Amino acid sequence: MERFIRLSSLIGNNKLKELINSTVLVLGCGGVGGYVIESLARSGIGTLIIVDYDIVDISNINRQIIALTSTIGMKKVDCLYSRIKDINPACTVIKIDKFINEDNYLELFNYKVDFIADCCDSINIKKLVIKYALNNNINIISSMGTGNKMDPSMLEIIDIKKTSVDPIARIIRKYLKDEKINKKFNVLCSKEIPRKVEGCIASNSFVPPTAGLLITSYIVKELIK
Repeated sequence: MERFIRLSSLIGNNKLKELINSTVLVLGCGGVGGYVIESLARSGIGTLIIVDYDIVDISNINRQIIALTSTIGMKKVDCLYSRIKDINPACTVIKIDKFINEDNYLELFNYKVDFIADCCDSINIKKLVIKYALNNNINIISSMGTGNKMDPSMLEIIDIKKTSVDPIARIIRKYLKDEKINKKFNVLCSKEIPRKVEGCIASNSFVPPTAGLLITSYIVKELIK
């Protein structure tokens, strides 16, 4: 495809075809997930399943790729659907505009996917999705915390067992240990100690997007290796 000629020059036509024939599910369309979806679309992924129930809020403008004055109040999945189709009309986009909870999370696994990018905010849902994916040999990478951090150079893709200062990673490590799940599992995590902020989880325009791009880089390299 002409629109991906720069990518095919880098990885070859056969590898590009592998990406075009791949399906990736992205859980969460916020600061991290939005950039995962955008960069996957620009990498030629043939089918994207995007999951979120939220709408664009004015407070999202500082970090979310879909957040603009013109999109405030719109469904995030609708905004991303339009962006994906504008990037690559041939991409099949499946929108799941639903609040994912303990009662319905298994619906995500009704789809045959090559990779899951977990970018959701709910730790409970992270636990359940990670557990199911690992127990059923489904490729997954999960984003840990990107809030209250200022240094994108401290982000890395790392085995969950080797994470250190991230509070969410600490919870997930303990959960996997308690559940006796010992499979190798990579996460996007930061070595930066979160800053203490009053009243909310603070964010910026460069840490969550960098996290999203690192996740896409990992997924693409895994799909074509």
